[in-house]
Amino acid sequence: MKSAQSIQDLNKEELHQLLQIYAKNWLAHDGCWFLSIEEKHGMQEAIDIDRESWRKFTIVEAKRLIDFLELGENSGIAGLAKSLKFRLYSTINEDKIEIPDDNTLLYYVKTCRVQSARRKKGLDDFPCDSVGIVEYSLFAETIDSRIQTKCISCPPNINNDDYYCIWKFSLKD
Repeated sequence: MKSAQSIQDLNKEELHQLLQIYAKNWLAHDGCWFLSIEEKHGMQEAIDIDRESWRKFTIVEAKRLIDFLELGENSGIAGLAKSLKFRLYSTINEDKIEIPDDNTLLYYVKTCRVQSARRKKGLDDFPCDSVGIVEYSLFAETIDSRIQTKCISCPPNINNDDYYCIWKFSLKD
């Protein structure tokens, strides 16, 4: 049994472990919620509700990261790259960021706990492109209102088997 009596008693390594537990718990709750809607109302209704939930949550998450990371307003591709590394997903999914030029960021999701969990349960991939475009577009636009988002590859249209999804972010002039 750990000797810590509260979060304040944890060391850096223990806090990192706890962060991963919290992120997994958050994602597990999101998955349970989604599966409950899917079972009762079908996949399309679950996707519609999920998309609206992400429409609200992703802006809250981005604003909190802007404040925490002290990004300021319209922090560009650099601000987006930094904030993506601090999302809850970042502790539990393997991802990669490429910045081919000052106005472009490519974001690759190598491991996806959502899709992995569905596959383990024998379920089809969650067709997350319509939810993802809302989530990533609004997240990026909250970080910098000049950023446009494009889905390159995402279920149900995966065109690169090395990644669950690929997103392109472009800074408008």
